[in-house]
Amino acid sequence: MADEMISTIEKLVSQNRDLISALDKANSDNQLLRLRLEEAEKKFKQTEESAQKISASLDSASPAVASLSTSPSPQQHGMTPEEKYRLIRSIGEECIKEEELRDLLAKKPNPICYDGFEPSGRMHIAQGIMKTINVNKMTSAGCKVKILIADRFAKMNNKMGGDLEKIRKVGEYFIEIWKASGMDLQNVQFIWSSAEIDKRSVEYWKLVDDIAGRNTVNRIKKCMQITGRSEGQFEELPFAQALYPVMQCADVFFLEADICQMGMDQRKAQVNEKIRKAHCPPKKVEGNPCIEYIKYMLFSGFGSFEVHRQEQNGGNKVYTTMEEIIDDYESGDLHPGDLKPSLSKAINKILQPIRDHFENDSAAKELLETVKGYKVTR
Repeated sequence: MADEMISTIEKLVSQNRDLISALDKANSDNQLLRLRLEEAEKKFKQTEESAQKISASLDSASPAVASLSTSPSPQQHGMTPEEKYRLIRSIGEECIKEEELRDLLAKKPNPICYDGFEPSGRMHIAQGIMKTINVNKMTSAGCKVKILIADRFAKMNNKMGGDLEKIRKVGEYFIEIWKASGMDLQNVQFIWSSAEIDKRSVEYWKLVDDIAGRNTVNRIKKCMQITGRSEGQFEELPFAQALYPVMQCADVFFLEADICQMGMDQRKAQVNEKIRKAHCPPKKVEGNPCIEYIKYMLFSGFGSFEVHRQEQNGGNKVYTTMEEIIDDYESGDLHPGDLKPSLSKAINKILQPIRDHFENDSAAKELLETVKGYKVTR
């Protein structure tokens, strides 16, 4: 009997030891869990503090950027087509077809807007902030924005040494900056040109073929000049440079764009190029075609000419007589490097009402198209 009791006590002691061991293990696990919970809580607080800092920085940011990412949709705004037009029109210095844009916005609530960029290096402020503001204006007006990441074009231009992987990395970097700057991505689609062309290659190359067949070599050369290639370089350039403007044109149709953005230099390059090449010897007035342009075109029509230049070069100056211009030019106070760009700007301003007339007047537009179809012989 005593032996049985001792045996029972020993079993109970053993069980108690197992229980104590289990409790110790549970306590250890609980302690580890508690530590993990404390660590998680600490990280959560850090994340919450970071979020508060980000929120505070956005609140103190430029209203034009901070508020755009949360802009209500056009339906929430109750925008009329005219209000949409004014918002979109505020983005560009010039609109080639004003009435077509108005008509488009009246008939199509969500037009497709095309923009593109070559990933080519570090982003500057205008690319980052201004593109964000402009894209957000377009999406606020109901546009669906397609941004073409022109990696294939960058390779053709030998950007980043022609290394496609590096080019793509730069493209990803650009996108990240736009995300961080508050670009509203809800109605924005980033499209990699190389991937999209490969996916729809038959459709794309048919477009390229059609556009190439409708343009002369001389016209393509002019387009190459707009993209920064001088005429003297043509013989040494790779053939890809000739394909570039044709493919760039094809992109607009390929992406089914209703609205296409481009730089002002691509519209007014011909006037600027003519003036840039014009004979304009320093300090010489006689036989100087640029001086003659000012005399017979600007002063006869407007009675003044404004030169835009940096402060160290004398700052801006408005000339009200030809005598002033002649005196400054002959003395060297007015340099060709300042006169030519100012002349280009003034001429483009003069030509604008003519462009507007042939754009907005239906009869004039029809006449112009008819004349364009004539074959000129000499």
